[in-house]
Amino acid sequence: MALPRYAYLGPAGTFTEAALRQVVAADQCVDVPVSDVATAIEAVRTGQADFAVVAIESTVEGGVTATLDSLAAGKPLVILREMLVPVQFTLAAAPGVALEKVRRVAAHPHAWVQCRHWLAAHLPGVVQVPATSNTAPAALIASGEQSLSFDAALVPPAAVTSYGLAPLAEGIADNPSAQTRFVVVGHPGAVPPPTGADKTTLVVHLPDNEAGALLAMLEQFAVRGVNLSRIESRPIGDSLGRYSFSLDAEGHITDERVGEAVMGLRRRCPYVLFVGSYPRADAVAPTVHLGTADEDFVSARTWLTALRNGEAT
Repeated sequence: MALPRYAYLGPAGTFTEAALRQVVAADQCVDVPVSDVATAIEAVRTGQADFAVVAIESTVEGGVTATLDSLAAGKPLVILREMLVPVQFTLAAAPGVALEKVRRVAAHPHAWVQCRHWLAAHLPGVVQVPATSNTAPAALIASGEQSLSFDAALVPPAAVTSYGLAPLAEGIADNPSAQTRFVVVGHPGAVPPPTGADKTTLVVHLPDNEAGALLAMLEQFAVRGVNLSRIESRPIGDSLGRYSFSLDAEGHITDERVGEAVMGLRRRCPYVLFVGSYPRADAVAPTVHLGTADEDFVSARTWLTALRNGEAT
């Protein structure tokens, strides 16, 4: 039987690969390294990969817009699992480069943002050279290329040894508790059973020119006791002022409260896209408030049926 193919942001040594290794060992899959998140997701749509592992949220910058936008448009895909990866960075270079000589630093945009205060304090005036991933510049240094456009790079700590680099400064991320949340994306199918600690991801469009439309959407969750752990607006793209909302709800689509909320959205909103129900990486169960447990919904529905049949008052 062929091994499953996983597309991820490469080359080897990225935080995305670290997330992938939480899912499957290297000898149990075929790695498909790509240059960006959109390409990884599109590889699943086109059949070049069976799954994609992509970043979706960070503690520093919030949602990863490339992932959110790629999942919101095109052939539907779903999130199957999430993983959390601690994020730290090392400033590294080819052996022999001194820290005081560094004028240009290669960095993925997310890496630059997470280290900008350290860079401003220790390398004032340093210029960013954008990189496609956190290890792309490490691979360039290791290749022996003589005409590099940068002096050093921000890389994951593991990449220093893997690519034979010299560390100039370690642990330089401004937030020592930084994490990035990654997800496994695949084709729709039978929804995985609930674990009791799940998330449901949705994309929702609001009715046009309707006062209180956002409040009406949020009320679908609030009145049913469903907490939202993430909500972000993204431009729909067809005209100015038109936005969709990407959100994570605490709970599983088979939970009565979540199912009722999604049905409410379907009644109120012109477009609702289900992007998956999957186990939370932290295994934290949601708080179920009085009157919002499954049995409460079932009991109320049974009572209403009895009323309609003249069997109760």
